[in-house]
Amino acid sequence: MSSSPDRIGSTAMEDYLEQISQLIAEKGYARVSDIAERLNISRASVTNMVKRLDAEGLVLRERYRGLVLTERGQEVADYIIRRHEILTRLLQLFPIDEETIHNDVEGMEHYISSPTMRVFEALVSELENSPDAVRRIKRKIKR
Repeated sequence: MSSSPDRIGSTAMEDYLEQISQLIAEKGYARVSDIAERLNISRASVTNMVKRLDAEGLVLRERYRGLVLTERGQEVADYIIRRHEILTRLLQLFPIDEETIHNDVEGMEHYISSPTMRVFEALVSELENSPDAVRRIKRKIKR
């Protein structure tokens, strides 16, 4: 993993950055109302967090365009998304239902250090290229 900011603040801040980045990728912009809908929270709560993210130098509020990630904000968001993807890929190798994977990744992703994520990334890479190893592990899980 290239850039690896262990913690940028709260787990909520990370969730916001992840959603902002995903909205920009999908729609070309991120508005407070879109973030509130995605996170199932009030627009006022989103506005307060956006002010914190702005103060941290992670987002810019542009009139009529919504939110834009700063260079640092994008780096952090990319790291958060990559961390989420690695954990998801790891768990998807095994007989775990998607809802459990989603819930577990949401719980784990904010608390794993960069060194541990590098281990998981290497592990996922090796396991994805070694179906025999995955089968052996699956057999051990069934016992």
